[in-house]
Amino acid sequence: MSASIEERLYTIRYKADEKSHLIVKDQDVCARCELKECNYFCPSDVYLWHDDLKLTSVAFENCVECGTCRLACPYYNIEWKYPTGGYGVSYKLG
Repeated sequence: MSASIEERLYTIRYKADEKSHLIVKDQDVCARCELKECNYFCPSDVYLWHDDLKLTSVAFENCVECGTCRLACPYYNIEWKYPTGGYGVSYKLG
């Protein structure tokens, strides 16, 4: 049986900064995006579209720093930076 995303995220250590290293540049672009690709391409479910609020939330605390979002958004609407020194992901198992 495969592990859930939450179970897999438990195998990494993450020290979250107070400020996100992931920024949605323009929420209006997300609102016009029909497929909401960012809800599917992120391996750790960082992005979530809220239809009632018409915005994409960013759970940067779950980010595994793979960089997929900066490449996969068809509108290049996500700004991705490495977390500030001392913050971010630390892999326990490799």
